[in-house]
Amino acid sequence: MLIDIGANLTHESFDHDREAVIARARAAGVTRMIVTGADRAHSPKALALARAYPGVLFATAGVHPHHATEYTDECDAELRALHAHPEVVAVGECGLDYFRDFSPRHVQRAAFERQLQIAVDTGKPLFLHQRDAHEDFVAIMRNFEGRLGPAVVHCFTGTRRELFECLDRDWYIGITGWLCDERRGQHLREIVRNIPANRLMVETDAPYLLPRTLKPMPKDRRNEPMWLPHIVEELARDRGETPEQVAAATTATASAFFRLPAPTPQTA
Repeated sequence: MLIDIGANLTHESFDHDREAVIARARAAGVTRMIVTGADRAHSPKALALARAYPGVLFATAGVHPHHATEYTDECDAELRALHAHPEVVAVGECGLDYFRDFSPRHVQRAAFERQLQIAVDTGKPLFLHQRDAHEDFVAIMRNFEGRLGPAVVHCFTGTRRELFECLDRDWYIGITGWLCDERRGQHLREIVRNIPANRLMVETDAPYLLPRTLKPMPKDRRNEPMWLPHIVEELARDRGETPEQVAAATTATASAFFRLPAPTPQTA
């Protein structure tokens, strides 16, 4: 049994076959999935999906740094209302992205801080995004030190130094199919064995980041949660472990991190 901690199942590419996508994931052993809420439009949709698949899908609610300009007082109130629902298990996706800079950096920082305050107020864990913004990211998180619950750096792509700085702060690490990209993920293969088993989680970030080592490649190049076992196999090889060991450890870690209920016979 695997848990995909980051699947963008509200994405429009799933509109024509979402039910089949979820069924394929479960048939592949991905029995629970966290649906990422990353803006004002998709966070409520993530909650709606989680409520439609109780015990199988859960949701996050937040505003990705790409959309930070939409973070108003009204947006903050909307997110807080979403977090009143038990199906919403984490604050985010939130953080900083200086690679794209789709929102001005000072606006990103402000939106990030407001969402960290939601995490403080609700006690929920954090689902974090960071790309090319490590120093500012760490500095802002440090300002909330001692007030936050657990945090996972979703889709970690950083350096060895950044990995150890995250681990030194007891943050969790989410690994995606980026690991399988020979063009830009090779450094991850060399450092993932340094992640303690109780700090490691796995995710597809579907429909993005289709593992490039899949054979044959899907014709539509769309990633799905059903490919999570492939990522686990690659990760296990790089860590010198068996896929079964990685599956068991990451599932236990994710279940505890998101405080998920025990699977029932219907959802297992």
